[in-house]
Amino acid sequence: MATVTKDTIIGDILDMDRTTAPFFLEMGMHCLGCPSSRGETLEEACMVHGVDVNELVKKLNEHMAQQG
Repeated sequence: MATVTKDTIIGDILDMDRTTAPFFLEMGMHCLGCPSSRGETLEEACMVHGVDVNELVKKLNEHMAQQG
């Protein structure tokens, strides 16, 4: 299983595990299919949406570990 970091591209996270989409929707990122949002790093998206990137990295990795 791949590990998510603050530098991971959002599109790559979604490709690894589609069940991560609600984490992005919850932070206000509603256009997950848009090329621009899929190409952002997790850190870039968190800065725009006022989310703590380290907390989201932790949540995503915990979630993905439970799926595997």
